[in-house]
Amino acid sequence: MKIVVLDGFTLNPGDLTWDALGNATIYDRTPPELVVERARDAEILLTNKCVVDRQAIAQLPKLRYIGVMATGYNVVDIAAARERRIVVTNVPAYSTRSVAQHAFALLLELTQHVGHHAGTIERWPKSADYCYWDFPLVELAGLTMGIIGHGHIGREVEKLARAFEMNVLVRRGVDLEMLLRSSDAVSLHCPLTPATQGLVNAAWLALMKPTAFLINTGRGGLVVEQDLADALNAGKIAGAGLDVLSTEPPRSDNPLLMAKNCLITPHLAWATRASRERLMRAVVKNIQAFLAGAPENQVS
Repeated sequence: MKIVVLDGFTLNPGDLTWDALGNATIYDRTPPELVVERARDAEILLTNKCVVDRQAIAQLPKLRYIGVMATGYNVVDIAAARERRIVVTNVPAYSTRSVAQHAFALLLELTQHVGHHAGTIERWPKSADYCYWDFPLVELAGLTMGIIGHGHIGREVEKLARAFEMNVLVRRGVDLEMLLRSSDAVSLHCPLTPATQGLVNAAWLALMKPTAFLINTGRGGLVVEQDLADALNAGKIAGAGLDVLSTEPPRSDNPLLMAKNCLITPHLAWATRASRERLMRAVVKNIQAFLAGAPENQVS
């Protein structure tokens, strides 16, 4: 059975193996205009971020299965796949620990500034004092973490917060306004839907403490980026740690790229080797289940 991987590089930049897929055709990256050409003879098609839309599906008569090598599957036209009786699967929950860890990596940099101070160490030999710090250093114990979205990752973040002896407020258990007014850090872990698009806007940010931090390892579209940049630049909140933006890679004029006290990482929270190994195993297992006639993690 012909297997084609459209964009395998982010999952496997060379430190893993594709051997379990057998004699598959692997492309590191595929531009939109080459999706149909490269997938034309595929019966099994694997994609991470390459879009497989209705037009492409209509031109792939041999296609029986699309495996999304990620949790989100909006890159596939599910309705078109269903009409063709093409099975579509995703991989849920493989990156839970890694994303939760990264959420705290962002929060710790905002509160302890380890990376910043490590980058200034050439100043230390010339320091008049035995130590120095450029920002207020904040202890997490006793502070309150507000969690928006309490699925696998949200629950893992709660565990880490409690390990740091933080108080925890969860959106589904408390009023949103109360959570925002009470939290010293707010971490976003909800899916991007029409209801959550632009959830974090000027009115939302105005409810937060001026000493509070916003963490987003969920989806960039949850945030109205100009509103967050304005709040940061005006000192209405203390800082933000973001692993996701509304457009990725971002446009050079994205207002958050130059905003004050804004840490941005390039959507890498999921990408520890352990997480990618779990993803690879799950991708293979999904294919095996499909071939056995009992698809798992099926979304269409």
